[in-house]
Amino acid sequence: MLRLSAFADEISPELDEQIRVCRECGVTHFELRSVRGVNVLDFDKDLRAEIRSKLRDNGMGVVAIGSPVGKVRVVDPWPQHLDRFKIACDAADYFAAPFIRIFSYYPPEKGGPMSPHREEVLRRMRAKVEYVKDENVTLVHENEKDIYGATGRSCLDLMQSVDSPKLRCAFDFANFVQARENPADNWPLLKPYTVHIHIKDARLVDGQVVPPGEGDGHIGHILTDAYKSGYRGFLTLEPHLAQDKQFGGFSGPVLFAKAADALKTLCSKNNLPLEGA
Repeated sequence: MLRLSAFADEISPELDEQIRVCRECGVTHFELRSVRGVNVLDFDKDLRAEIRSKLRDNGMGVVAIGSPVGKVRVVDPWPQHLDRFKIACDAADYFAAPFIRIFSYYPPEKGGPMSPHREEVLRRMRAKVEYVKDENVTLVHENEKDIYGATGRSCLDLMQSVDSPKLRCAFDFANFVQARENPADNWPLLKPYTVHIHIKDARLVDGQVVPPGEGDGHIGHILTDAYKSGYRGFLTLEPHLAQDKQFGGFSGPVLFAKAADALKTLCSKNNLPLEGA
């Protein structure tokens, strides 16, 4: 059976509201990105403890640390960036999260090519994989427009070149569409490496984010193939229906619930068992 998780900060900055709406929508786990406007890498001890306690009290967990690691320029200082990554690893341990979401860097200048920086991207990725080699956590790379791993082929290059079970894919439909790629073409390439799936859809004509199933992400087709191929992981709602920004989106409670309902309908139409649907 597939399970629902969410970037709960898409609902509200407030933790109690995040939990309330998630429970109403059948979401059992957070992909923890921010609470009260504070990024997961900047939580203090008290906020960490409050989040963990309230999630446990409500029978919820954390499936991934939704970190911004790798969402910086590839020429930005490595030591400071590595320190941020180490915080993400500590957070994954604290919240018992099996995944840490990461990215694969922007070019030095906006809109510039990333291919000249391939070796530096790989060096940084290998260093992170080495750091977690003995930890009970997997790094999941999210494809994202404008970073090295924006296309199916570049994501495949990351997986094959790093060649470690500690680095896998978080497949994002809308981000491929916004990179002018067809997710249905990229799925066969990345299916062997995909252990996590983000649910966000978009239209190819203008890149506009829309509810699941209303765009060009081929979500129903890909989820059906994923399930038939043995995928039993999480579907993380990341609707971006009110705001679609570089470092995160927002939907609000009503639009978040609309996205959750759209995904449940999509799964029902394709005979996909979804917990909480």
